[in-house]
Amino acid sequence: MPKISKRHRANQSTTPKQALDIPSAVAALKKFKGPKFDQSVNVVVHLGIDPKQADQALRGSISLPKGTGRSARVVCFCSGDKVADAKAAGAVEAGAEDLVSKIEGGWMDFDVAVASPDMMRVVSRLGKVLGPKGLMPSPKAGTVTPDVASAVREYSAGKQEFRNDDGGNIHCVIGKMSFPEGDLATNLEAFIAHINRIRPSAAKGQYIKKCVISGTMSPGVLVAV
Repeated sequence: MPKISKRHRANQSTTPKQALDIPSAVAALKKFKGPKFDQSVNVVVHLGIDPKQADQALRGSISLPKGTGRSARVVCFCSGDKVADAKAAGAVEAGAEDLVSKIEGGWMDFDVAVASPDMMRVVSRLGKVLGPKGLMPSPKAGTVTPDVASAVREYSAGKQEFRNDDGGNIHCVIGKMSFPEGDLATNLEAFIAHINRIRPSAAKGQYIKKCVISGTMSPGVLVAV
């Protein structure tokens, strides 16, 4: 069995057993003893959806009002006249056939791929490469758009894609442990509100069944929603 550290045992002993409102949940999370590095703060919601039904599957993207404290490396598939704008917006690489060939050659040093609609016929060649890694540009996620420069800027600044897993859960980063409690609470409220707004009409009964926030190396705290 893995050895449980003294810090983890101490944190577990002070973990609230009941669900807390958002400000109280964030305050409880911030009281845990943490590691020396600045942990990411994660949220996971368990939804009352059937992930096997296409009309209940959720996928999208979100920019949180207080940011997430991290950036992303973005590439942009676009025509030559938009390459300069994409790079000025923060793209680590931009192009069309040349960028596709570079990725086909094994280069994968990026976190998000953005494309203009007219480039998808070219990008489709990368389906077997980008698809399994969750990097294929998608209109639902907001990574296929005519305004590629704005998309690059948003994703470089921390805009996140999300999708439900096979268990009906959605995960997202809402900031860093060093954030003020108010900023984490604001981001959590924005995330929950967004998930509520995109509730599939086919989903019946209780929608958000459970919500938990945690640090990278801290216990989870139940959030009342």
